Amino acid sequence: MPTVSPKRWWALAVLATAQFMVIMDTSIIGVALPEMQKDLGFSQGELQWVFNAYVIAFGGLLLLGGRLSDLLGARRVFTAGWTVLIGGSVVAAAAQTASVEVVGRAVQGVGGALIAPAAMTLLMTLFAHDPKELGRAMALYGAAAPAGGTAGVFLGGVFTEWLSWPWVFIIYVPIGTATLAATKLLPSVAPRRGAIDVLGAAAVTAGLALTVFAVVRAPEIGWGATRTVFALVGAAALLVLFLILQKTSRQPLMPLGIWRVPRLGSANLAMALLGAAWIPMWYFLNLYLQQVLGYGAFASGAALLPMTGLLMVFMTAVTARLLARLGAKPLIGGGLLVLAAGLLWLSAVEPSGSFVVDVLPASLVAALGMALAYIPAMMAAMSGAPAEQAGLASGIVNTTYQIGSALGLAALTALATSQGAGELGDLPALTDGFSAAFTAAAVIAAVGGLITLLTMRTEKAAATADAEQSSRPDALGEKTGV
Repeated sequence: MPTVSPKRWWALAVLATAQFMVIMDTSIIGVALPEMQKDLGFSQGELQWVFNAYVIAFGGLLLLGGRLSDLLGARRVFTAGWTVLIGGSVVAAAAQTASVEVVGRAVQGVGGALIAPAAMTLLMTLFAHDPKELGRAMALYGAAAPAGGTAGVFLGGVFTEWLSWPWVFIIYVPIGTATLAATKLLPSVAPRRGAIDVLGAAAVTAGLALTVFAVVRAPEIGWGATRTVFALVGAAALLVLFLILQKTSRQPLMPLGIWRVPRLGSANLAMALLGAAWIPMWYFLNLYLQQVLGYGAFASGAALLPMTGLLMVFMTAVTARLLARLGAKPLIGGGLLVLAAGLLWLSAVEPSGSFVVDVLPASLVAALGMALAYIPAMMAAMSGAPAEQAGLASGIVNTTYQIGSALGLAALTALATSQGAGELGDLPALTDGFSAAFTAAAVIAAVGGLITLLTMRTEKAAATADAEQSSRPDALGEKTGV
């Protein structure tokens, strides 16, 4: 029987703080972007790298972080992740140039990729003795994510308005230091023997980064330019190399047999398209509030609180009940379609618009769609995986969401820039560019919703397919990677 830690709820507080901070790192910089752009000399198109550098490193290295957690011990990797995150935060706060800022953000992403899977392993270890306690712990841990997103939007505005934008990174130093001091509350998880697929991790991360880089630069140098073509071909070659390595390696980061799990593929596609629609909306909405409506950093952060507040409340209080009653498929498909409706509403923004008319109602509709779809998509991706592959399935779906976010933001930034979003000070041109991005994001979300409703299996159908697969003579080998 698993050992029960008397300090497990205090340990959960440490892990929830980690989840809170990792998610806050993707939202706290939003309202600070215009000030960073002025001080560091980012162009309108390059500004997205403040976000994408973090997301690419975080998403591209999540699978490696999970593998390191297994092989080196979860508490050790959790501690290393916080050390790296603090270091990246110091670099990002002290940056005097755009390139150094991007490096700092990438280092923060590496830290997050070590923290997130180690935290999940530690949580499962702490509460493995009691399924009911595990359910409560998972709910509290899960609630830390939307709470972090909400706090990031507000604190980003507070720090940028009344202190300065480097404080959105400085805040990680004292909190990270306190978390490191509290790691003594965490259980010691024994490491396991095995190899680390460093080459596979390098190939997938470099391939994804090169893809985003090519999409970002293409509007400036041309889609048919030699540099664009070479970058895209190089990215494709790296991703193919990753798949070959996963097929041939004895201990791959991502055993390809995992994709036989029912609904894993459709849920990951939904998550990729959800990220590709949601993150660009959040990014361009921040820019519209500040660069068109003239909001300051604090006012912009406060303007987004209703949206993030609804998201947090709905995710924690309503979605789980709807999921138990309706199942994942209608919530994912319906949520994506609701998100599309909110985005289409936002596409009607005007240069002389107002928060109450142009932003508030549409953003609430979009947040409702996100709240409906996100948790069901996560659960659908993980529900069919056997116990020994649940962590892998979780890592894959988190990676898919992050990479979908990065690629969606890169593509829609290119579109917005081509439609006028690069013309700072020209309010009609800026609004046209932002409107084009909102419209394209609406199309992405709508396509995701329709594909989900047409192709995803219901829970009953997925269970039947899983039972049929399990009855095959070679099923054990497929599921365990043997």
